[in-house]
Amino acid sequence: MRTREELERIEGLTLAPYAMRSAASRGRQYPEPEARYRTAFQRDRERILHTTAFRRLQGKTQVFVVTEGDYYRTRITHTLEVAQIGRTVARALGANEDLVEGICLAHDLGHPPFGHSGERALNALMAAEGGFNHNRQSFRIITELERRYPDFPGLNLTLEFREGILKHNADVQPTAAPPDYWPELRGTLEAQIAAVVDELAYNAHDLDDALHAGLIGEADVRELSWWRRASEAARVKCDAVLTDIQRHCVIRRLIDLLVTDLLAESAQRIQVMQDYHRGNASVDDVRRWPELLIGYPPETQRMNQELKGFLYERVYCHPRVLQMAKQAEQVVDELFRAYMKEPRMMSEGARRQMAQLPLSRVVCDYIAGMTDRFALAERARLLGSG
Repeated sequence: MRTREELERIEGLTLAPYAMRSAASRGRQYPEPEARYRTAFQRDRERILHTTAFRRLQGKTQVFVVTEGDYYRTRITHTLEVAQIGRTVARALGANEDLVEGICLAHDLGHPPFGHSGERALNALMAAEGGFNHNRQSFRIITELERRYPDFPGLNLTLEFREGILKHNADVQPTAAPPDYWPELRGTLEAQIAAVVDELAYNAHDLDDALHAGLIGEADVRELSWWRRASEAARVKCDAVLTDIQRHCVIRRLIDLLVTDLLAESAQRIQVMQDYHRGNASVDDVRRWPELLIGYPPETQRMNQELKGFLYERVYCHPRVLQMAKQAEQVVDELFRAYMKEPRMMSEGARRQMAQLPLSRVVCDYIAGMTDRFALAERARLLGSG
């Protein structure tokens, strides 16, 4: 039987010296006895899986509103794809898989309904009070809003896990972190992995969903360097009309090529750091290293920028997507104003928060926690259908 102590010993023997070990965690905000058969990071990861916020991701938009059909990625399927790729990268680089997976599973907990459209609407409505950002909201969920334990708010996760959420998406020095989370330092290697694989996953699956939806076609994607490279690797002719199987093969090969390039470049950067520290680089050395250790070679990064630009122009700004976005922003705006006018229309749990928080923040939190369908149903209940 493998106890927590045995699992920590295995981490010590198998992880790279610059990886974050569970036994070296700076601990939790509120003291708790540790689990007998799980490391601290395994326990953190599983606390995320049992949250209300995680379950609600199944009903939140990635790009296409859930009412558009059941093929398209939702926020939860995106999250699971990110976590799977994150584990692969972590395993190959000797990082802590459990910490990477946990950060990946939690990174989008704060997303409101209707994806970035809902976020834009809430950010505008809350402009006078600091705005709304889904990364900050994810942090608030794990530290304040989830109420599952009698002795403390939030989930009482380890400091390294909380730091990973704060510094997720930080491609420069993470100055937005609070003072207790070393804003002058980068995140751990595990936090850096989670940030990069998030972008990797959504670039690939947003392209896949857009092709399936008919927003773009074979003629459109042939101009992409990545599509030509992935098609050649998958032995799919670029000038042919794609079948579903061929599309899946190209997207799968695209992810494989991205991961391969990411691992090769990241391993080189880590080796430079290791050589500088004579083979004894530590977690703190990762945080203080002047550049990100997880990243792509220049040509791959150029191709990624081309793909991101293509997705922005041809998918995210497609009239069909913009129409959905406009309608989604209107729904969020109308709900916000309705609850501000009459707070008693919110749930009892939300109303209890009014004793500790300004009404606008309570309303914002309440709407941010909604799924797409619940938001639409609430809009119809409060303001009439349409």
